[in-house]
Amino acid sequence: MGLPERIKAIEEEMKKTQIHKHTEHHVGLLKAKLAKLKAEQEQLQKSKKGGPRFELKKSGDCTVAIIGLPSVGKSTILNKLTNANSKVGSYAFTTVTAIPGVLEHKGAKIQILDLPGVISGAASGTGRGKRVLSVARNADLILLVVDVFQPGQIEVLKRELCEMGIRLNTHPPNVTVERSHQGGLGITSTCKLTRLSKNTAKAILNVYGVHHGNVIIREDISDDELIDTIVGNRQYIPAVSVLNKIDLVNPDYLAVAKRQTGEDFIAISADQETNLDVLKEAIYNRLNFIRVYLKPRNAGPDFSEPLILTAGSTISDVCAKLHRKFSEEARYALVSGTSVKFSPQRVGMDHVIHDKDIVTIIT
Repeated sequence: MGLPERIKAIEEEMKKTQIHKHTEHHVGLLKAKLAKLKAEQEQLQKSKKGGPRFELKKSGDCTVAIIGLPSVGKSTILNKLTNANSKVGSYAFTTVTAIPGVLEHKGAKIQILDLPGVISGAASGTGRGKRVLSVARNADLILLVVDVFQPGQIEVLKRELCEMGIRLNTHPPNVTVERSHQGGLGITSTCKLTRLSKNTAKAILNVYGVHHGNVIIREDISDDELIDTIVGNRQYIPAVSVLNKIDLVNPDYLAVAKRQTGEDFIAISADQETNLDVLKEAIYNRLNFIRVYLKPRNAGPDFSEPLILTAGSTISDVCAKLHRKFSEEARYALVSGTSVKFSPQRVGMDHVIHDKDIVTIIT
């Protein structure tokens, strides 16, 4: 039995298995085996080449990928947000490659990619879906765009992204797996586990050949999250859900659509440019940007062109973004702003800066 047949057999068994307390262990093992087989299949497929590629060089401060089914208005959104000129049509699959554009907002230059529409089964290769979704794996933010008349299609997009190893609006599980060659397998949890038993965790680890070592679980995780930790190639990416074409419905319909899906959508009309400023602000905020103003030692700060970094960045990150020379020669920095107790304050290279800090690099 080949890989596709083995994968299909496990998927069929999972469909037939009712999930309850007595089957949790069995289902967890099936999930682990399925994920392992799919990873093996992915490795085999990587060696096969052919067809157009959608990989693009990143530019700007961050990259945003627009993901949606065909004809939901992705190209119009790109054109209205950026300087791009993506082809627009009222029929499916108008976009056949990745179209880039740049959104400039609050000093940040944000690369936005209009990608071909994805359909159910995209993660398995349907409709060039794998090539499209592989671009999304490298994005800093994903826009999930759906038509106002089909808000439930958001679940199709999430499922396909999940199949490609993309985890939206979450963080890597707080789990450490340390492998060894002998001594057995020890599993320690620092919290109460309600979704995963230690027996199931051990069985899943054994599926992946982890028979010796130490595992520390620091939060209440599921079997899927343990598998994600072991596999280790998952991408954790923030996402913004966008409900487009709201100019075609009344407020009552829109309220019902939002209640039915339970999703926190940003409702827009790209064609009529409704709420595009709200969308720009949401993109900027989800990218977690901060602005840093640079000040030469004997001059005033430059407020016209801030340096754009992500929250949690340090003085070392400032130097690295400016030039490799600064990283090599910088000794310390003088900082004014909310990250210091008094202004200006001398700080080291590992000092974490805040939004709107003024920084002078001393070499």
